Amino acid sequence: MTFDQPANMKLVSSDTVFEGMIWDIVREKFEYAGEELTREFVNHPGAVAILAVNERSEVLLIRQYRHPVREYLWEIPAGLRDVEAESAVEAARRELFEETGYRAKKFEPLISFHTTPGGNNETIEIFLATDLTYEGHAIELDGEERDMQVSWVALNECLSSILQSKMRSPSALVAIMAYALKAKNG
Repeated sequence: MTFDQPANMKLVSSDTVFEGMIWDIVREKFEYAGEELTREFVNHPGAVAILAVNERSEVLLIRQYRHPVREYLWEIPAGLRDVEAESAVEAARRELFEETGYRAKKFEPLISFHTTPGGNNETIEIFLATDLTYEGHAIELDGEERDMQVSWVALNECLSSILQSKMRSPSALVAIMAYALKAKNG
């Protein structure tokens, strides 16, 4: 089986060259294959995402504006791992409720991935949420979340949109395709 492997290169230096609201830019020097290399990358706290699926095989999607790509994207609920001592599953429960008003009785790990490993250390852990109950929003959303639309979409419609490049949110693509493959393979 093919699998990724951890590697610990000798770190020569690490400096934060930009401090952002959510993530920082770090410049690191390290030894690799007998030479010293310098790389700059986004230092990210990590995130969780939730593929909520109901008994009709519909996926809970949110439509949210994403300024860097200047588009409204259909995404799955997601959020940062920015609460100290909060586990990934606790973060997933919190984000699902905050963004959609739904709670799930069952959460299980689905898949995790590195978003852009050539320039970012963000890892997203995706959970499958089932047995859902709508309770409504408990908080006032702001920023781009203020006008999010929440919608149940048939799994097959999601897959079609993905394969036609009409849905391009990476966490939604990874989650929906992983779920479809696991369901197909039992």
